[in-house]
Amino acid sequence: MTTVPAPPTVRSRVADLAAAQIVGWQEGYLKDRPRDVAALARLRRGAGREPSALPDLWTLVDAGPLHVRPEGVRPLTEAELVRAENALHAALTLWALHQQSRGARMHRPHTPQRPAGLGAAVRRLMPPNGIDEPVRKRLVRAGTAADLTSLSQRLRDLVGLLRRQDIPLDYGLLAGQLYTWQVPGGGDIVRREWGRSFHSWQQPAEQTSGGSAGTDPARTLDSDKDAP
Repeated sequence: MTTVPAPPTVRSRVADLAAAQIVGWQEGYLKDRPRDVAALARLRRGAGREPSALPDLWTLVDAGPLHVRPEGVRPLTEAELVRAENALHAALTLWALHQQSRGARMHRPHTPQRPAGLGAAVRRLMPPNGIDEPVRKRLVRAGTAADLTSLSQRLRDLVGLLRRQDIPLDYGLLAGQLYTWQVPGGGDIVRREWGRSFHSWQQPAEQTSGGSAGTDPARTLDSDKDAP
């Protein structure tokens, strides 16, 4: 018996589109391609701001693929398209802020072995055997945002902390969560995901060869990209 795969959800389509766009820019930025360096500079100005405030970004935050109807997939409603566009704008601009002047990839896909969700990334900011209450409260405060714009502004603060420590984030995953956040009841779903992600991060064991105790193998320690 042949099993017919379920059609992709709107959330998964938003997540995949965000990741695909970011990967292209990220690789170009790390290779100093002028077009991608310029795109990142434009994108980061939109971090924490509403999409309508920066028409200049409409040609970069491309939701066009979501208007295409794959076989067996229903067309998106107007409300779904608006949520998708908002989520893409927020995720892409936050990534650009995160990637600025960094020589490592600040977007990294999440895997069970190497968690890269928001909760896990925030946990990595804390001591191995303790909780940094000011940092934890920033995550909690983000989770209580009243709307996507205020959420993006609070995430901008967290991204700044992650950037200073070269801690990557899965921005495809985040884009999907930002889409869900806008759906009635979606905030509760995303907060639970962030909580599970927070507890998923386990400090790596001491390195037995070539590394110091407590070294995090998932962490890239490249120097600033724009440093002399």
